[in-house]
Amino acid sequence: MSKHGSVKKAVLAYSGGLDTSIILKWLVEEYGCEVVAFSADLGQGEELDHIPEKAKATGASACYIEDLREEFVRDFVFPMFRANAIYEGRYFLGTSIARPLIAKKQMEIAAAEGADAVSHGATGKGNDQVRFELGYYHFDPAVKVIAPWREWDLNSRTALEDYAKEHGIPVPTSKKNPWSSDRNLLHISFEGDVLEDPWAEAPEHMYVLSVAPEDAPDTPEFVEIEFKNGDPVAINGEQLSPANLLAKLNELGGKHGIGRIDLMENRYVGMKSRGVYETPGGTILEEAHRGVESITMDREVMHLRDSLIPRYAEMVYNGYWFAPEREALQALIDDTQKTVNGKARIKLYKGHCRVVGRQSDTDSLFNVEFATFEADEVYNQADAEGFIKLNALRLRIRSMMKKK
Repeated sequence: MSKHGSVKKAVLAYSGGLDTSIILKWLVEEYGCEVVAFSADLGQGEELDHIPEKAKATGASACYIEDLREEFVRDFVFPMFRANAIYEGRYFLGTSIARPLIAKKQMEIAAAEGADAVSHGATGKGNDQVRFELGYYHFDPAVKVIAPWREWDLNSRTALEDYAKEHGIPVPTSKKNPWSSDRNLLHISFEGDVLEDPWAEAPEHMYVLSVAPEDAPDTPEFVEIEFKNGDPVAINGEQLSPANLLAKLNELGGKHGIGRIDLMENRYVGMKSRGVYETPGGTILEEAHRGVESITMDREVMHLRDSLIPRYAEMVYNGYWFAPEREALQALIDDTQKTVNGKARIKLYKGHCRVVGRQSDTDSLFNVEFATFEADEVYNQADAEGFIKLNALRLRIRSMMKKK
């Protein structure tokens, strides 16, 4: 038995980078267990190249690469966007929403492999450790979780590199991209290194998904996005699968420099940290969704849903995707989306996207006869006097009391 306890087989959430490669070898060395590597394909592209070879060369007994792109967008991104969930008014939760799906699939592989433990590469300072582990315990309350960053003494970049060299693990030599990044179909994030100075502007060569707004085309582009029950289903009349639709919006948004965010966010564990994000497709999607809602959604229903956005976004950010409160809130939100059917026309131009048209053939609540500035026969303007006086009554009484 190892000094860490008895483990026969562990499934590791594996990216192929330096940290998880070291963790793979460390698990074999320290726990004396078999390690199965698992990588989720969430749309990160070439980052998945040579993953099985890397994993097996570092000591993995097997390596799974699961294509989760459609499930990710359909069952995680779209439900979150039905809620218009944005954390602290800025962050589209691109990393946050990926973690519960990774945890779900990792636990499925653990069950299929007969593994008695799961492991991840999240640090003890971050949010991801919470997100992963809340997911693990949802699927198996008794699972053993190994979080090396909370156990080992490799507490610096130098220590990691020394361990890698000692065990024959390739160490990246390029310092061109020294920050940490996480990419999927919804976004790419950047943290650390030069970004730890909150006054320093992020270097332009850091960005991956978007051109600089000042270098974007000088001619605006218009795009029509169709929604059904709150979910996007088509772009410019072309029906697309969830993953392909979001990928297309990323292409359009990136071309016009849309979706860059630089923010200081409040981590769940208590500290502030700086994150720079690119979310081109998600930024367009949220704007279009709001546009269709504006013409199809009842005022009080919308205001109620909007009052719940900060709470919903916190649940996702903090890792409570599988919690009963998120599921209950999702049921309410999904009910509000039954009438969100129609199209939004979006103008893309130099880092900005905005609704310039919206329509719904089946669920529009806009009635030009009531709203017009021209003559009408359906609205008696004199009725407004009583409406105003009744709503002003408490204010008038308060003013009278003050004057006494």
